[in-house]
Amino acid sequence: MPIDCVIYDCDGVLFDSLAANRMLYDHIALSSERGPLTEEELVYCHMHTVAESIHRLFEEDPEGEARALKFLKEQINFMDFVPYLVMEPHLLETLSALKERGVMTAISTNRTTSMPYIMKRFGLGPYFDMVVTALDVARPKPHPESVMQIMGALGVRAEAILYVGDSEIDLDTARSAGVRFVAYKNRAISAGIVIDDHREILKFLGIGGPPPQPPAA
Repeated sequence: MPIDCVIYDCDGVLFDSLAANRMLYDHIALSSERGPLTEEELVYCHMHTVAESIHRLFEEDPEGEARALKFLKEQINFMDFVPYLVMEPHLLETLSALKERGVMTAISTNRTTSMPYIMKRFGLGPYFDMVVTALDVARPKPHPESVMQIMGALGVRAEAILYVGDSEIDLDTARSAGVRFVAYKNRAISAGIVIDDHREILKFLGIGGPPPQPPAA
């Protein structure tokens, strides 16, 4: 089936955001009387919603969780951390090529209020037909609701969608929605195909050579 729509995760796919997320959650953690994040905690926070992340950081300290949520609401300005995002190479070039060929694009992310700031700062609005955040669904990823919402709004079938993600959560989301999945820069997840450059997505459209193949068994 031809690809009519490419859905992207945000963190780790559109942007290298690990440093920005570390700064954000360390700031929240330290302000709420606990130490900085462990590497395991950072990986978790990198993939989950801010509410889920704070709950994980303070799962044995309900009072600390309440302080952290209060601090988040009253003191955190997500715009302060957006400048630390680093756009992945060749992203805009690839998105432009997809648009020129009539392929729709969307974002499915577990980010919340920071996403509009990111779209504006990096000028991504013209490149995407739809953006679905954790605020737009009742059940965030890995539940397929975000992908199903995109399918319904854009009128595209599951078999004509390619989902580009970098985590097990993204893989589970794609599988549960019945769409094809490509892993971005992550060979640790159990996906058949991994790409290291956004331009490789164009190969799935027959542009620039044959599509990437899964590694030999």
